[in-house]
Amino acid sequence: MSGIDRDTIMAYVDGQLDQPRRDAVEADPAAMAEVAVLQRQSDAIRTLHAPAGAEPVPKRLDPHRLALLRARRRWSGLRQAAVLAVFLGIGIVTGWLNRPAPDEPALYNRLIADAVSAHTVYVAENRHAVEVPGGETEHLSTWLSNRLGTGLAMPDLSPAGLSFLGGRLLPAPAIPGGRAAQLMYEDAAGQRLTLYVTPSNGVDGPELEAVSFGGDNALYWANATITCTIVGSQSPEALQALATSIFAQLTPAASAEVPDYEL
Repeated sequence: MSGIDRDTIMAYVDGQLDQPRRDAVEADPAAMAEVAVLQRQSDAIRTLHAPAGAEPVPKRLDPHRLALLRARRRWSGLRQAAVLAVFLGIGIVTGWLNRPAPDEPALYNRLIADAVSAHTVYVAENRHAVEVPGGETEHLSTWLSNRLGTGLAMPDLSPAGLSFLGGRLLPAPAIPGGRAAQLMYEDAAGQRLTLYVTPSNGVDGPELEAVSFGGDNALYWANATITCTIVGSQSPEALQALATSIFAQLTPAASAEVPDYEL
């Protein structure tokens, strides 16, 4: 296999090569023999595990539940600092995740965890970071507005140095309607920020709350129309500076005033 390594063959099998590189692999008999072996292995694995793949995911493996449990374990050693943070109104995750809570987390807590989980998954993508690119803003706004049942604009954050990459529709089974929208932005250094938006119908909780998950920070906000969680590796202060512009643009027909909040 002259010039064709194992990684290239794997990328061919996964359909991740451009046409010139695919042609090069297909012109190499030894490489295509290796491709055939891998494809047979994949077919055998799919056949063997197809019944298990059709089974429903056990509740104990729910990714939302696992995300919350993981966050709680991460911050369990900071319980005393968390209590102080709550009394000071900081609202960071060290207090939010470790204060006494019922067996089922509040719905707004679940939405924040969903927002962080979706952010973690999609900001790592390159070609598939969004479902509809930012160049189709009008179509994206109409589509997501229809799916969420409320008028939703695409905030312009270019004055803050953030380019709009696009967005996608996500499942949100915990809320009526079961849908959420994710919008993604990127700065000149490649640092990404996402907005996770749902209808606010049936969601109880604070108007504003800041939470930290490891290297990411989240700022949750809600009005009578929507909830929106901003997630990014930017500092809480940077997210707060963006909040007023974001919330005012998302639902221009509704009151989008951001409550006073001390970070």
